[in-house]
Amino acid sequence: MKGTRPLDNAEIRKVLESFEGVFAVRNRSLFMLGVSVGGRISELLALNVNDVWQNNKPVKDLLFDRNIVKGGEVSRAVPVNTDGRQAIENLIAWHAKMFGDINPPRPLFPSRKGQGLKAMTRIAAHDALKIAFEAAGLNGKLGTHSLRKSYAQRLYEQTNDIYAVQEMLGHKSVVTTQRYLGVNYASVRDASEAMSIHAESNVRTKTLSSVYDASDDELLIELLRRGYDVARLLDKNDTEQPLQPSNEEITPKFV
Repeated sequence: MKGTRPLDNAEIRKVLESFEGVFAVRNRSLFMLGVSVGGRISELLALNVNDVWQNNKPVKDLLFDRNIVKGGEVSRAVPVNTDGRQAIENLIAWHAKMFGDINPPRPLFPSRKGQGLKAMTRIAAHDALKIAFEAAGLNGKLGTHSLRKSYAQRLYEQTNDIYAVQEMLGHKSVVTTQRYLGVNYASVRDASEAMSIHAESNVRTKTLSSVYDASDDELLIELLRRGYDVARLLDKNDTEQPLQPSNEEITPKFV
């Protein structure tokens, strides 16, 4: 869904506690696997049991085969972390209880109808997640695509490598990946709250009294705030040229 936002870890934990009913394990596992591997909802719903459960244990690398990838372009493998593997284990145990066996070709996320022979639809997935989002007390534009965006955002914050995120998402262009990556919502929410005139303690802009007391990040932020062209500082091919303010009218000076 276009425009949907990602979830942070605190929100993910709230959603995990909000699934109810006979199909709660299925829906919870869909959600947890989605935020752990970043598959499109169509890719996740196309998985079978044997795609994630091999040699009586969950796979550590999940293969999205080209026959289920959007556009049928190329296959891609994504590592499955501890959260994702636990979700798979829970789901397989649910399969055994629900159907009396673990049938490798069975859809991993079966429909409520058809004795597990058909996968749940995208509409059913959307409805199940919407109910959980509302029960968790979340707001904003959320949908099935929020799972994929949550994975992308969290992976980027861990690696700071947009090309790794691009490969894991299966994007043709890094430009597409850039559109997925917004600001850190948790940080912005905290900062916005701190800006409130009713907040107990407001966050003030930090002014450095000495460059020797600053970290590299703080120094770069201070230089940007004072009008310097920081891009030239980071340019390895231009290291011998002195750093100059980006606006000639500004003559900043550290105090």
